[in-house]
Amino acid sequence: MSKTLYITDLDGTLLNSEANLSEYTKNTINRLVEQGMYFTFATARTIYSAESITEGLNINVPCIVNNGAEIYDMKSGKYVRKFDIPIDAAARIIDAFAENNVGMFMFKFRGEKFGTCYNDNLNELMQEYVRTRRKTGQPLWKCTDLHSENDGNVVYLTSTGDYEKLLPIERIAASVKGLDHVFYEDTYTGKHYLEIFSENASKANGLKYLRAQYGFEKIVAFGDNLNDLSMFREADVKIAVGNARDELKQQADFIIRSNDEDGVAHYILNSLN
Repeated sequence: MSKTLYITDLDGTLLNSEANLSEYTKNTINRLVEQGMYFTFATARTIYSAESITEGLNINVPCIVNNGAEIYDMKSGKYVRKFDIPIDAAARIIDAFAENNVGMFMFKFRGEKFGTCYNDNLNELMQEYVRTRRKTGQPLWKCTDLHSENDGNVVYLTSTGDYEKLLPIERIAASVKGLDHVFYEDTYTGKHYLEIFSENASKANGLKYLRAQYGFEKIVAFGDNLNDLSMFREADVKIAVGNARDELKQQADFIIRSNDEDGVAHYILNSLN
């Protein structure tokens, strides 16, 4: 049997509509990992929120976080790979957010410490993010000038809000050399996310790294939203949950039960039995 990795998106895919991990999914996956299955996740979340929301789940392969900007080994508690955004490219995006009067978050490393910089210009959704993330212990640094933090260690730039407010910035991001980005509707709020990272960082490149590093001969990927399209391009088997966006379903090899019906866990269990 080929060495197979099962990798899933979190929000809207493995997690239910309440952003929780069901006991059935947790117990099923843990039992299969104990039997020898390789399992991990790829998410737009930081490791701080991803680790807390998957607590109790046996992840035995490094996970892809911030849409591929970093790869993190939960067993050792260390980042095994990260992709910095070029300083000039980050500066242009910082200016674009300021010119359009839109708040943003800058994810970066200060030495080995990973955290988030932000300024005053945050909408209510982003202010709630700050309040929530402080509870998880994620380092947050308030800055009057985000340019002061653009020192070559920035890995991720993001904002959430109305489509029309973010669209001009998305167009700029698409034109800046050295960058890649995703722009999609949020699973929970109906608002949009704009996420910007190095052209070398993506869920697809994360999968390439895991395949090469751990010798996986087959990768089975599960997703629901537009930021999973790059992961689908690299996977050998592409699976969309029943609640997935139509764009993802069109690229999928299989469409399974929804995230509220434990679709991922049911598929893996049936495929291995």
